[in-house]
Amino acid sequence: MGLCDELAPTLQRKDTRLRAALTGEKRVAIAIWKLATPDSYQSVANQFGLGKSTVGIVLIQVCKAISCILLRRTVTLGNVHDIVAGFAQMGFPNCGGAIDGTHILILAAAHLASEYVNQKGYFSMVLQALVDHREHFIDINAGWPGKVHDARIFRNTCLFRKLQAGIFFPDQKITVVEVEMPIVILGDTAYPLMLWLMKPYTGSLDSSKEQFNNWPSWCRMTVECAFGHLKGRWRSLYGKLDLANDSIPVVISACCTLHNICEGKGERFTQAWTLEVQHLEAEFEQPESRAIKGAQRGAARIRDALREQF
Repeated sequence: MGLCDELAPTLQRKDTRLRAALTGEKRVAIAIWKLATPDSYQSVANQFGLGKSTVGIVLIQVCKAISCILLRRTVTLGNVHDIVAGFAQMGFPNCGGAIDGTHILILAAAHLASEYVNQKGYFSMVLQALVDHREHFIDINAGWPGKVHDARIFRNTCLFRKLQAGIFFPDQKITVVEVEMPIVILGDTAYPLMLWLMKPYTGSLDSSKEQFNNWPSWCRMTVECAFGHLKGRWRSLYGKLDLANDSIPVVISACCTLHNICEGKGERFTQAWTLEVQHLEAEFEQPESRAIKGAQRGAARIRDALREQF
């Protein structure tokens, strides 16, 4: 009902001579049901006594309203001090978030279909997200074809440009073994090593490098858990989204917004959903992006200092 109140100005429609307009409450209920289940459009239509095409129209209307009204104030950075303190408790200093990408199943794309086939052989779109210590989405980017490498997606986001310009986080530096370190984010080996992005060591590893790799991997689990809860709660993301290509990112963004709302309000996440996610993940395994070796000057010194401190 809180959602209905927020979205009412956008979803309200007038009655016509032919039929009464669907209420805002019913529109929201239809969309939530469709997003939260792997049910077909026909099944949802039967549940609500509507036509199949009406369900599709209502779903997009509600998702656009969520993205327009709630996205920017829900998927946002929030209190940086709390985030840094949260990751510090997990063992990594001056960390502002963990970044990763996940593949969302889609039907064959209408145009340039081969671009959407990922390394595991199924059609997908990529959701790239930055997550805080509470598994809330701080920044999202959805819609890139499944064939595109995570690093390329990242370099073409507003998040990358803001981090590069030093305007996403406040200028808050700490000293690690005589080396200055700004607030950083954590990524896996598919991302470039930057002054503000730490990643694991690759190649031949000695014991100290292996020990270092264990620390950020623990903190990076926040983004994996966020993706697990996102897909477990909004199971339509596992149903090969049957939508036009330009509508899919809107639905994904709406699900991310709803994830933050549910997590923020302490909504219960059941074990049964986790088991379903694990079953579906086994059927459609996530591709692994190729590791890259690029490093910004000075970034290796920060990582080496962190390794020495750990």
